[in-house]
Amino acid sequence: MAVGTSPWLHFLLLVSYLGLSGSASLLRRLGEHTQQFQESSGPSLGLSLGLGAKALPKEGWLEQPLDPFNASDRRSFLQRYWVNDQHWAGQDGPVFLHLGGEGSLGPGSVVRGHPAALAPALGALVVGLEHRFYGLSIPAGGLDMAQLRFLSSRHALADMASAHLALSRLFNVSSSSPWICFGGSYAGSLAAWARLKFPHLIFASVASSAPVRAVLDFSEYNDVVSRSLMNTAIGGSPECWSAASAAFAEVERRLRVGGAALAALREELGACGPLSRAEDQAELLEELQALVGGAVQYNGQAGAPLSVRQLCGLLAGGGNRSRKAPYRGLRRAAQIVMHSLEQKCLSTSRAETVAQLKNTEPQVSGVGDRQWLYQTCTEFGFYITCEDPGCPFSQLPALPSHLGLCEQVFGLSASSIAQAVAQTNSYYGGQTLRATQVLFVNGDADPWHVLSETQSLGPFESALLIPNASHCLDMAPERPSDSPNLRLARQKIIQQLHTWLTLAKESQVRGGP
Repeated sequence: MAVGTSPWLHFLLLVSYLGLSGSASLLRRLGEHTQQFQESSGPSLGLSLGLGAKALPKEGWLEQPLDPFNASDRRSFLQRYWVNDQHWAGQDGPVFLHLGGEGSLGPGSVVRGHPAALAPALGALVVGLEHRFYGLSIPAGGLDMAQLRFLSSRHALADMASAHLALSRLFNVSSSSPWICFGGSYAGSLAAWARLKFPHLIFASVASSAPVRAVLDFSEYNDVVSRSLMNTAIGGSPECWSAASAAFAEVERRLRVGGAALAALREELGACGPLSRAEDQAELLEELQALVGGAVQYNGQAGAPLSVRQLCGLLAGGGNRSRKAPYRGLRRAAQIVMHSLEQKCLSTSRAETVAQLKNTEPQVSGVGDRQWLYQTCTEFGFYITCEDPGCPFSQLPALPSHLGLCEQVFGLSASSIAQAVAQTNSYYGGQTLRATQVLFVNGDADPWHVLSETQSLGPFESALLIPNASHCLDMAPERPSDSPNLRLARQKIIQQLHTWLTLAKESQVRGGP
């Protein structure tokens, strides 16, 4: 049912926009920054539709069960959704359901990028559903362990099923209307899993950059980063890889030497605190790795502070072959990223990170840092490491450091995390999903594509691998600078949608599901 908002929810929205996320990894903050930029850039929402206030996306709220797997538990929470019905062909038209992931989902989710860009040609109703425990869809009662046990991908899929029923009634959607799920990154996995687990509700899904295989030690992430730094098509080169390796070697040298070199390192890289403790030094190295990884993951996207080409230009020092040129380039890259994120310094205190992640107040963790860490500890892993000899970065922090955070914040052991990752893959199927009518879309420059499905497994489970494309780039609003490969991929996506909708009509005629 649709209900109004309470004052604390509006305050929480303000907090999420202010970006109080000191405990979040730099990589996560880069993703949030890029998404918010893309959703807010360009004309205002009303002007972009070319109509008056009536054309603005509609915000609504659904009362959802806190525990959908226990009918005797009567507790509930309010889940936010957005609706754009401007192009809807009517109650028999298709419904494009944009699933939210590990962050806030705003009105831009149903106006810009896909699926919104695909709606006019197909007469679709576009609905955006925010993920439980993120954005403003946080249950009352805080974020302690007793509450977080109701946060998982399975709970999110149950919310999707409940929302399908409620929104169908609210908007008088015909039972014959095909629902097609969309999502990117973790939400892309949810879109694929929605079709897998609820094929009677979801007719098809487009899963963009969807890491459907959970993994504890995600060393493959930096394997792709290494290849991308050497990819001349996106501005990389073997010299760039060597410069990145040299820059990190210089950072580690100064950390080992200590004294004046350490003090200068702190000042030059903009570290928030002293670097005397080994755990704080590992935090700094993780931030710097995320800076480089983020340039690859969000390469060429509107709102991304650095592209691979720009980063490599900095590391190369404009042709300066001095030993310190790569380090100076890394320092300049850190300054650019901090300025873009409006961040005064690089977070380097492990103790502060743990303290912030242990805070259970929604107004502190509303942006999702504590919640997403919980999901990685109880479902997915995804801990990025650099233990392969071919990785250009420091081997710190190693996997035990990541697992230790789960222990320090939630009291979860390393063995329980490994078991949770295995259970996730057993439940969903990992990269052997066997779901029909799912289109997986990935970019081969995106480090996450190695956890997705990148090869078609038959006529009903298709995959697109876009050369030199970054994370969820297919979902971003179109730009004149888009590559021919990206434009072709978007054409193939809409062709697949036409095929599915034709199939849906044929099923209705035959009286099939």
